[in-house]
Amino acid sequence: MIRALLWLIAAFLTVAITALGSMPAVWLVPLIDQQSNGRFSLADVEGNLWRGSAVIGAAAARDEAPAPLLPGRCVWRISPLMLLGIVDIGLENQVLTSAPITIRGTWVRWEIGAGSLSLPADGLAALGAPLNTLQPTGVMKITWPALTLTREGRDWLTTGRVQIELTQVSSALSPIKPLGAYRLQFDWFGREAKLNLQSLSGPLMLEGRGRIVNGRLQFAGEAWAQAGHEAQLAALLGLLGQRRQMGQRIVTALEFQ
Repeated sequence: MIRALLWLIAAFLTVAITALGSMPAVWLVPLIDQQSNGRFSLADVEGNLWRGSAVIGAAAARDEAPAPLLPGRCVWRISPLMLLGIVDIGLENQVLTSAPITIRGTWVRWEIGAGSLSLPADGLAALGAPLNTLQPTGVMKITWPALTLTREGRDWLTTGRVQIELTQVSSALSPIKPLGAYRLQFDWFGREAKLNLQSLSGPLMLEGRGRIVNGRLQFAGEAWAQAGHEAQLAALLGLLGQRRQMGQRIVTALEFQ
């Protein structure tokens, strides 16, 4: 009797895994939309649940195709051990990554291995104002050591540091090219993150500090032009915020609440 029951359980698991293995990858589209709160979507989806690929896009209006957010195709590999609570996922994109990104852990705790992404900064315009107005171009490199994601209810809490470096940055609204290079650092502690913005080079200088709390950005900083470039950058600085006197120089306040 016990042997028959074990065979029945094994047969059931075999059928379940086979059925899930043949699940088309397109079924992941609503899941990604839900988990990202509508910020991202998948397009041109191929493969199945365990092995597939897609183009990552920004969320689009109803009946419209998602606008490509990342170049190249993102390829994933998910171990069927996920059904037993063991997470083993590999992600790669030949355009963006030099090595696969690994995610390991359980249903409630993920460890993301150290990695990096290199992508064009013009994709930032898809994130909305004010970036869609500035139309930035350049090179963006995102790096991180190991990150930890822990599920709490319906939320994922992040622990670790993410650093973004933007180089050769230009804007369609400025005659000066490039405008400079910048570093943005996020230190995540669960639902909160501290962020720090600093300039690596000019002539457009940016700096500031802020934090993200429960998905809301609070940021205060300044933007200014290096000596000799004030007139050329006046129009661009005027779009970024209000001008004010700080010591011996006039700066533009960068404030987001």
